[in-house]
Amino acid sequence: MKIGKTERYIHRIIERDGVVFFGLIDPGIRDNGKSMEYARAFYEGGADIILIGGSLGYMETALLDEILKNIKKEVPIPFMLFPGNISGLTREADALYYMSLMNSKNPYWITGAQALAAPIIKKQKIEAIPTSLIIVEPGETVGWIGESRPILIYKPELAAAYALAGKYLGHRMTILERGSGAPGPSPPEMFRAVKKAVGHPVICAGSSKTLQDIRRTIMAGADGIHIASMIEKAKNPMKKAEEVISYVKKIGKEKLMKGVKK
Repeated sequence: MKIGKTERYIHRIIERDGVVFFGLIDPGIRDNGKSMEYARAFYEGGADIILIGGSLGYMETALLDEILKNIKKEVPIPFMLFPGNISGLTREADALYYMSLMNSKNPYWITGAQALAAPIIKKQKIEAIPTSLIIVEPGETVGWIGESRPILIYKPELAAAYALAGKYLGHRMTILERGSGAPGPSPPEMFRAVKKAVGHPVICAGSSKTLQDIRRTIMAGADGIHIASMIEKAKNPMKKAEEVISYVKKIGKEKLMKGVKK
């Protein structure tokens, strides 16, 4: 499958900045205008991509259509989906992670949901980016919903093995996910091992609590980072987004200068 426009954009950002910043928004069942507020904050702060997704895997297509239509009028950067299930799809998105939850115990999350979603994705002409999702302990809500066997935090070689399996299956990105509410991102040793194994973009899916968390993750080899709660919990989301994104880009350039493998 050919690399599409959004995936090429991601690679260009990584080559230029050392890291791509995804501003993650979870609309939930009721949006209450928060998605627009956070999207503006991320855009004004310098985010590369707006990511739409949620741990529970439930979002109505009509709601997503309406939210993205409104936001796209004011926020001219790519929108991607981080779907938790087949309900989280909309033709308004530029692309989506076409994910397989590699360490799930249930085949539904490895190939079942993907098979059900594939005809819809083709019909709606959404760019699909083949992606391995690997759940690391504790896993939290996404790990429970996805019936995963979370990778032990002190076993980076297990994460690397699953990531490599995904690459051999044709996946072009790998996401390490500890779950919303986890005490921090996966350890640097895990990002280092996974990046060495696959070579392609490796993404940190949230859980960063501090700027130091972000620094360790990027310098260990992460090519992208999802950020949500650091902005959502801020008294001034716009100011916080600018601060965090500026720091992410600074560390990305530092990674490039030091020659950390891309």
